[in-house]
Amino acid sequence: MYTFDHDLFLALNFDGGDLVDKLMLAISGTPLWIPLYLFIFWLVQRNYGWKALGIFVLLLAASMGLADMVAGIFKHSGPLGGLLPQLEPRWRPMFEPALEGLMITPDSLRTLREGALLATPEVHVPIEALGGRFGTVSAHASTVWALCILSSKVIRRNWFTILMVCCTLLICYSRIYLAKHYPMDILWGSLLGVVLGLIAARLFAHFTKRRSRFAIR
Repeated sequence: MYTFDHDLFLALNFDGGDLVDKLMLAISGTPLWIPLYLFIFWLVQRNYGWKALGIFVLLLAASMGLADMVAGIFKHSGPLGGLLPQLEPRWRPMFEPALEGLMITPDSLRTLREGALLATPEVHVPIEALGGRFGTVSAHASTVWALCILSSKVIRRNWFTILMVCCTLLICYSRIYLAKHYPMDILWGSLLGVVLGLIAARLFAHFTKRRSRFAIR
């Protein structure tokens, strides 16, 4: 079914060639960001100590885990996937026939894509990105925004906040480029992640009761 954010998705999704495909797949994955995660842990430990780092890691794991589970409610996946059985999940853009002008079912389009049988597809989908039927709410967006907000609130340096926001926006865009999510999938996931990140940051401040040397005075 064609919805209001389809045009915006089509404007943002394009074929950038093999190099851009590989770059976006790497950005959307985890290994590329491991150095950044380690850097965040180092900054927290350096300015708060080992005990606070343990609290930070626990709160981060809880907020990202909860973000993923809540996102799964709308996709009928994960531990909470059966919470709203009456809710009709939204197919990923890569499997939406309306975007290709086709009068077939999403499962049929999925078969065509997996068999590389579409001659001139409207939606660009790297073959490595194929997978998962439903996209709303974006778990990627919710988890990375939870990390962004929590770490930025704890480290509290302008340069770090700018770095985290830029990295987070890049990850979110990669999900659109890979045809995993519509813009609204990303928006709802981002709002969920921001809320959980703020809650986690408040809990960190409560449990540590210490002020970072990075705090802006």
